[in-house]
Amino acid sequence: MLRRSLLASIIGTLLNLWAAEVTPIDKDSLRFAVIGDTGTGDRASTEIANQLAKVRTTFPFEFAVMLGDNIYGNEKPRDFERKFERPFKLLIDAGVKFYAALGNHDDRNQRFYKLFNMNGQRYYTFQPRAGVRFFALDSNYMDRDQLDWLERELKASGSEWKICFFHHPIYSSGERHGPSVQLAALIEPLFVKYSVDVVLSGHEHIYERIKPQKGIYYFIVGSSAKLRAGGILKTGITAKGFDTDRAFMVMELSKDQIYFHTLARSGQVVDSGLLMRRK
Repeated sequence: MLRRSLLASIIGTLLNLWAAEVTPIDKDSLRFAVIGDTGTGDRASTEIANQLAKVRTTFPFEFAVMLGDNIYGNEKPRDFERKFERPFKLLIDAGVKFYAALGNHDDRNQRFYKLFNMNGQRYYTFQPRAGVRFFALDSNYMDRDQLDWLERELKASGSEWKICFFHHPIYSSGERHGPSVQLAALIEPLFVKYSVDVVLSGHEHIYERIKPQKGIYYFIVGSSAKLRAGGILKTGITAKGFDTDRAFMVMELSKDQIYFHTLARSGQVVDSGLLMRRK
């Protein structure tokens, strides 16, 4: 009887943790969501979108960044409707803005799609509020023009928080693709030189939080629709991994801190933490 009671208590505690509401820590913080590799339009992507809408009732994020592979396969108007507008309808109707980066399965013409807010550009920057700037990169074609643009923008930003997002991770324990070494050689020196704080990527169909590299926090969120179950290798760089279900993130920026929660499509919190801004 005692064992049964203890087991019931443990299960109850776990269920409470999994069902715990994600709420803001700072009422004046900037809040946003992170999704990657979402463009299937299937049941899993819809369940992730619905879970995002549910989380937003207690954690009112303003916008979402998309880490590429936003539309798999055909990209006719009906495909954008089926693979994005329909699954994410609750958030779109609520006024949530989506800012996309291009993945290897994406057509360049996505940059003209109004709801991805790319304004016709393969790479771009936006400032949701003073002191915070995001840099969306096209990691498919990291040419000299883009590198020069990135250095100019990082140098001139004057922002306390600098967050870069793009598709191919430069650090990864994923068994399918691994790290993009050539890309890292091109862009990591700029991240270090200009004190980038956070880097967000997709491509690997897993969630992985990397141990800080040269003072920078790296996250992979590539399982918001597709999943490579058991796809995380033991490399020594993983701070936390999750490869048994689809996932997304919500993040909260205050003056010098960033809080994050990673959730599965069930609503289970699978990772969370507090990070400090680089100074």
